[in-house]
Amino acid sequence: MKKILVTSALPYANGSIHLGHLVEYIQTDIWVRAQRMSGHQVYYICADDTHGTPVMLRAEKENMSPDQLVSKVHAEHSADFNDFQVKFDNFYSTNSNENKLLSESIYKTLVSNNKIEKKEIEQFYDDQKNMFLPDRFIKGTCPKCKAEDQYGDSCEVCGATYSSTDLIKPFSVISGTEPIRKKTEHYFFKLSECEDFLTQWTQSGTLQKEAANKLKEWFKAGLADWDISRDAPYFGFEIPDAPGKFFYVWLDAPIGYMASFQNFCEKNNINFDEFWSKDSEAELVHFIGKDILYFHALFWPATLEFSNYRLPSKIFAHGFLTVNGEKMSKSRGTFITARSYLDTVKDPDLLRYYFFSKLNDSMEDLDLNLDDFISKINSDLVGKFINIPSRTSGFIKKYFDYNLMTKDQFTSDETKALLDVILSNVDEVKKYYHDREFSKLNRLIMNSIESVNEFINNKEPWVLAKQDNQDQPNSDLHEICSAALQSFRVISLYLSPVLPVLTHKISAFFDEEFTHFDQIHISVKKINQYEHMLKRVEKDFVDQMIELNTVKD
Repeated sequence: MKKILVTSALPYANGSIHLGHLVEYIQTDIWVRAQRMSGHQVYYICADDTHGTPVMLRAEKENMSPDQLVSKVHAEHSADFNDFQVKFDNFYSTNSNENKLLSESIYKTLVSNNKIEKKEIEQFYDDQKNMFLPDRFIKGTCPKCKAEDQYGDSCEVCGATYSSTDLIKPFSVISGTEPIRKKTEHYFFKLSECEDFLTQWTQSGTLQKEAANKLKEWFKAGLADWDISRDAPYFGFEIPDAPGKFFYVWLDAPIGYMASFQNFCEKNNINFDEFWSKDSEAELVHFIGKDILYFHALFWPATLEFSNYRLPSKIFAHGFLTVNGEKMSKSRGTFITARSYLDTVKDPDLLRYYFFSKLNDSMEDLDLNLDDFISKINSDLVGKFINIPSRTSGFIKKYFDYNLMTKDQFTSDETKALLDVILSNVDEVKKYYHDREFSKLNRLIMNSIESVNEFINNKEPWVLAKQDNQDQPNSDLHEICSAALQSFRVISLYLSPVLPVLTHKISAFFDEEFTHFDQIHISVKKINQYEHMLKRVEKDFVDQMIELNTVKD
């Protein structure tokens, strides 16, 4: 049994959860559930990322304090995750005392290890708002590819990173005015001194191959020291012994993983050091989007290394979500919030399944084609998967008083083979889950579902039932329907990390609870009354969802 601490990237407390965010949380939740069903001890930890200028400015706009805003957003995020069956062991906040103390402690250790330097720099300043501008509040023309309307830290067109003062024709996102240059004193983490350590670590197998290759490009350009401070006014933690200077949000945000886990440990009598000390034997796994690879694969491990904590075991990066082949758009209604999906389509399992069917272990983007979504759900889950019990359970009820034959009672070689092949897939199922090869696993499972339906079609139990009578039930009918339902149960166990709502209903149908893949070796002897478990997706629901998210010009 492994001990694994798993995190997803922290959602920012400046907006609602949308379907693009959910790619990561659903992927992680499926992986965590599968590891638990494989017998491992897993803790899944997350928190709201609460600090920074955007939160401060939104709170001001909504006439509330930043603390009130982050509490409000935390409740909204918690409800969205819970309703999408994303089950964190602890969903906390970076605006916590645990995070403040850990951030200060780590910073002081970095200072003592000579990894912090104070420098005078020139930054853009909004003279109208009387504040220094964070990179994301400055826009202009990219100095590399000349793309317009790019942020002050990186270009979304060519991927270049740069200083905001390198932008051509910069303007303040807050006031729209041209910012002035102003000198200030900032604190820097000496990332340039960590190049040897990071070069070795990033090529150690912790990252996906394409992520490791991407980092080689950044090493060629040379690692710049990392500005970890911001000037007041700023919503965040003040730097010790530096009045008016605050930790940049990207310093305390990943420390939020540690703080959230520490909060969980204190509530559950768990040893924090067992997971975070240098000699920890537990695994630490981060799931992130590819857009924050730089922070998690360079800044974060360097921070951990030189503050005397353990390093991540694996960092898994995924791509972006497109909708109907294009970037999510508010004007087209495809910037879809989690809540709008739940209010219209309703069933979270359907989106979980669709993402599962598309995800793999790479950083390539994933497309949510809404017509394909409707077709795939109605075909795979309604037309094929749930079709199995709906076609066979009635015969078990009517002729055999809900009693199933078990595998050792089967007499037909063909019937035995049907279930044996599905049972033999268990190691491959667990490996695909572990390797995040979800689309390959989906094909394997769909092949099993199709083989069961083909078996039912060939055996025609409805024809056998007509030949039956209550005094002398047909044993072939009993065996055929039992084999189909025993197979359906095993497939349901395989799918339970993906479809927690549906498989909870299925487990109740078999009068059990699905908790471990080893349960496949148990043959159940009885079923309960079959109730309708899944509805078709109607296009009207999807159209309503798009309408809810469409911002009119």
